Amino acid sequence: MHYTRLGRTGLKVSRLCLGTMNFGPHTTENDSHAIMDRALEHGINFFDTANVYGWKTGEGITEQIIGRWFAKGGGRREKTVIATKVYGKMGDWPNESGLSALHIRRACEESLKRMQTDHIDLYQMHHIHRDTPWEEIWQAMEQLVREGKVIYIGSSNFAGWHIATANQEAAKRNFTGLVSEQCLYNLNARTVELEVLPACESYGLGVIPWSPLASGILAGALKKAAEGRRAEPGVQARIDENRDKLERYEALCEELGEHPADVALAWLLSRPVVTAPIIGPRTMEQLDDSLRALEIELSSETLAKLDEIFPGPGGPGPEAWAW
Repeated sequence: MHYTRLGRTGLKVSRLCLGTMNFGPHTTENDSHAIMDRALEHGINFFDTANVYGWKTGEGITEQIIGRWFAKGGGRREKTVIATKVYGKMGDWPNESGLSALHIRRACEESLKRMQTDHIDLYQMHHIHRDTPWEEIWQAMEQLVREGKVIYIGSSNFAGWHIATANQEAAKRNFTGLVSEQCLYNLNARTVELEVLPACESYGLGVIPWSPLASGILAGALKKAAEGRRAEPGVQARIDENRDKLERYEALCEELGEHPADVALAWLLSRPVVTAPIIGPRTMEQLDDSLRALEIELSSETLAKLDEIFPGPGGPGPEAWAW
């Protein structure tokens, strides 16, 4: 396994991050525990979750599964850099979502209980909350850091100017601020290259791409899928919309002798600000297969061909739209 620092921090994390969103809804608890054990065997030490995963309001099913895995001992918690998120709806009362200081504190306490741990390594804001001022958000986060309940703070789904504002406000308080951004980024979704990635590079945030395979359409989607996300009607519609690009992409992967999913991950790993793409295996086989991406080095010629098939927005702004 290869390791890198998370953004400007001294924290070392694996180049692949284990996503746990399937744990509970699509993968049984026993299988989820086995996948997490295998991830550690492979050297993957970076796990991502969220308090809303499991998709039953207020229950935090996925965090509970992780907590019972931690409780098995054997160094599982000590070896794992655990990242979870706050923002989503955890109940029907007014203050059970968002980023108010009240909700941040309560949500953190509840996540700690579910995961049976005394601290969260990376606490991520799942979305921007426009109704809460930054001084309130940072006051709440600072308190959690002082209490030792949280070590690092990250964002998810932020715009570039949100990242800039957040870290400028944190700097006024002599607080570390954001150290990572988790965003939608893959060969077929490159909008973040305009402003989000430049902001991350400028402020020293590690980028943690979610949906690196674009819900499966970059994983050999032209082969008929009987199960998984590629079989969903919405994904099938996206496959039809992108059929021309996918035909060219899969032909290129065949020339390289590599599986499309591995090439998509390898492309992300080649991007300078990317720390670790999030892989979300439903099965042990999917986890094992994903490690091939770490061994692939894409040539400049191949990278150019990928840009031709999946053109980005033209680089960072304002040059991308100005001149």
